[in-house]
Amino acid sequence: MDLYVISGVTGMTGNELARQLVRAGNTVIGFDNFFASSIQTVSDLIEQEAFCFHEYDVNSEKQMEELRQEVSALNPAFDRLIYVNCAAVVHTEHFYYVNRTFETNVIGMKKFLDQAVSLHADIYINCSTSEVYSMDSWNEDGGVSESDFITLANAEHSQRTSYATGKLLTEFFMKDAVIENKIKGCSIRFANVYSKNELYPKHIIPHILTQLNENGKVELLENSRVNRRTFLHNEDSCSAVIALCDSDEALDGSIYNVATDEEISIVDLVKLCAEKLGIKDPEISFKGFRESDPERRLLSTKKLRDRTGWKPRITLARGIEMCVEGMRS
Repeated sequence: MDLYVISGVTGMTGNELARQLVRAGNTVIGFDNFFASSIQTVSDLIEQEAFCFHEYDVNSEKQMEELRQEVSALNPAFDRLIYVNCAAVVHTEHFYYVNRTFETNVIGMKKFLDQAVSLHADIYINCSTSEVYSMDSWNEDGGVSESDFITLANAEHSQRTSYATGKLLTEFFMKDAVIENKIKGCSIRFANVYSKNELYPKHIIPHILTQLNENGKVELLENSRVNRRTFLHNEDSCSAVIALCDSDEALDGSIYNVATDEEISIVDLVKLCAEKLGIKDPEISFKGFRESDPERRLLSTKKLRDRTGWKPRITLARGIEMCVEGMRS
């Protein structure tokens, strides 16, 4: 069996990934600083021998050295050592503030990668973001692909691009480490991951569900009159990580889109959420505007499917039902 080290383990991808890995017989060392999550997301794992949790910050040199020593001592007992970097400053409200994202998303990722290399880890999975596609995040040929050229806004247009630029830089770190034969790995551009465990109603699905559940109506940004998105359930985002770890030929420093092609307008998303909550004809109002918000985000996952056979299994309708069940449990 394998030893996995996961940063941001209580976040949307991290907690479910740990769950799936432990269920499969692996051991997981995970840590988080609870910037945007809670220990509750892994409460079912805490007492399990195969899961070890630390309240660590990827930016703390002392804590990361303690982690390195622990992993070094345990590593010889396992078939493979795999690092997965899920730590990120991800809420949209922080995208416009460079200092809030740079330390964790760029420096933290690089130091975590350096640790994996120093311990001769077998694999490093770098969780990047679909934000790198900026305003040109869709096309009519099945969605944007990893090989398409990227056009980013500059500082005169939107500070939001600083988040995407930082994540884009981590993809270069990953590629460079593989080219230099330091480690195998890849980068993943997740698109709009959602989960029943998300605490803060900042992202669109928990925002809609929370407002409908509490008020029976929803207030959206003006952008939502035209915006369309795809949404990826975190069980599917995690199965993609595992599929890549098990596909040696895919770990060549490449970038992989992980998304669905089930596109929906934000207005229709409100109606779907209302239906799952048993609310008819929900009231929708619009207020405010978000700068540099793409109208559509549609990613091609052909590269990932061809190399690993992965495909999403949870439909949006079923995923919303799972979120509602989580709210009511």
